[in-house]
Amino acid sequence: MIVIIGSINMDLVLRVPRMPHPGETLSGGQFRTIPGGKGANQAVACARLSADSVKVAMIACLGDDAFGTELRAALHNDGINHQHVRTMSGMASGVASIMVDASGQNSIVLAAGANDALSPEHIDAARALIEQARIVVLQLETPLATVRHAIKLAHALGKTVVLNPAPAQALPADLLAQVEYLIPNEIEAAMLAGLPEASLDNDAAIDAAVATLRANGSANVLVTLGSKGVYAALASGAEHFPAQPTKAIDTTAAGDTFIGGFVAALAEGRSESDAIAFGQRAAAISVARIGAQTSIPYRHELEA
Repeated sequence: MIVIIGSINMDLVLRVPRMPHPGETLSGGQFRTIPGGKGANQAVACARLSADSVKVAMIACLGDDAFGTELRAALHNDGINHQHVRTMSGMASGVASIMVDASGQNSIVLAAGANDALSPEHIDAARALIEQARIVVLQLETPLATVRHAIKLAHALGKTVVLNPAPAQALPADLLAQVEYLIPNEIEAAMLAGLPEASLDNDAAIDAAVATLRANGSANVLVTLGSKGVYAALASGAEHFPAQPTKAIDTTAAGDTFIGGFVAALAEGRSESDAIAFGQRAAAISVARIGAQTSIPYRHELEA
């Protein structure tokens, strides 16, 4: 089983010709509401890309609003166990306001809503579920105290812990030491390594940042580089995996799709290299589609 602990949002997606300047009013294009949130995206990617024998469950919080009802139904429709997705009375569900420009790049503003209510007590209540897991996946769109508690519990139970440190923030070394796979993008890797955001512009710089992260306790680091692929520093060595050529129209859930594919393949017992390649194939399909969960492919699409 794969257990994802994290956020669930409703994405409010607006297509724009370009990003507006401060104070500017810009006419946009198509508007859609699409289920999202990094936690839910990764859960959906795991569910759609896993073999039938691998089950997926989620631990999260929703508001008691219409978005909450719709978001829970989306999890159910993808076969995700949502027994430990709590509905918080009197709270709004999380939302993300997303602008996507003509080149497929996005700009996102989050309102956490019920995601901020996910507590260590919720994690303890789901201990039996975590005990059944092979892999536990987390992000940083829920309270850091809860993330730390969940990682500590999963690590103590001998589970493989995967952390996507997004949105980027400083993390203590003792937390990183309990993470088997740390999967940041370039900006997140730079921040965690204490470097300027724009500094990871070549393999040598990325290698130096990853060396710092590993020295701080991260066993395996996979830096997602968008169209430049993935830089993986594993126990077996470091390697740059080039991205598959594709025309991107919306990159909103590309990283989440990669993580879901990587984790799904690991859960089946595939090698790390095979899991990275599988995640990359899934991400290449997702960027050619619009939206978060609407862009995530199914396993049969990768096998066609």
